[in-house]
Amino acid sequence: MPSDECVPYEPPCAPHVPYARYVALGDSQTEGLGDGDETTGLRGWADRLAEHLAAANPELQYANLAVRGRLAGQVRAEQLAPALALRPDLATVVAGVNDLMRPTFDAAEVAGHLEAVFAALTAAGARVATVTFPDIGRIVPLARPLAPRVHDLNARIRAAAARHGVAVAEAARHAFATDTRVWSEDRLHASPLGHERIAAAVAHALLLPGADDAWTRPLPPLPAPTGWQAANAELRWAAAFLGPWLGRRLRGRSSGDGRTAKRPQLLPVRPAP
Repeated sequence: MPSDECVPYEPPCAPHVPYARYVALGDSQTEGLGDGDETTGLRGWADRLAEHLAAANPELQYANLAVRGRLAGQVRAEQLAPALALRPDLATVVAGVNDLMRPTFDAAEVAGHLEAVFAALTAAGARVATVTFPDIGRIVPLARPLAPRVHDLNARIRAAAARHGVAVAEAARHAFATDTRVWSEDRLHASPLGHERIAAAVAHALLLPGADDAWTRPLPPLPAPTGWQAANAELRWAAAFLGPWLGRRLRGRSSGDGRTAKRPQLLPVRPAP
């Protein structure tokens, strides 16, 4: 917990200074898919983190440059320069899951893009935070062969973060992260509860006032589904979500085609309704 004395780390004393300009970079998770909808608007963990920050500094300005479907290289190419132009004193960078699911996945290349973003933002004076990813094979059984990719990418993210003084929210290391209740029906995006947990994890990693480790606690147990219930759920998920996703991949399309950032400029943060 923060004390009255400055605790040395990079950058020194950041938790004791209210952040004034927060910029979020990333893909659909940071955009907020799974938390709200296109009619009412997406909230998401970055919006929730901004609300936490605004409680300490009502003058906070917040921009969200994330766009669904973006690969790590696209986040670097499309979002880094606009982020730097906004001169953030806090930035979050979360990307890589879309890369994980591509046949051409290269953990070193993906981590290299993320590290380049970490380096540029920290060199510009921003405090930076990121997250590690849960084993998606425990959420989507068909993705179990991807487990080694997840572990490899997480290890590289941790190493890159350590080299640049980036705070890491270790969601990957806690059982709640693969609980079905923190994921939306598509199993690719966090549910409102999941977004709430991610925001709390990042706030805790940043040592923000009022943040603690409550986000790590497991949810109450659920009755185990029967074999028929589990099989039926898999069939319904495949028809509703896997099929359309595969269709986009075969056509070379992305869910983010034609989309731009939902909040490209720094704006004040309004209290959540």
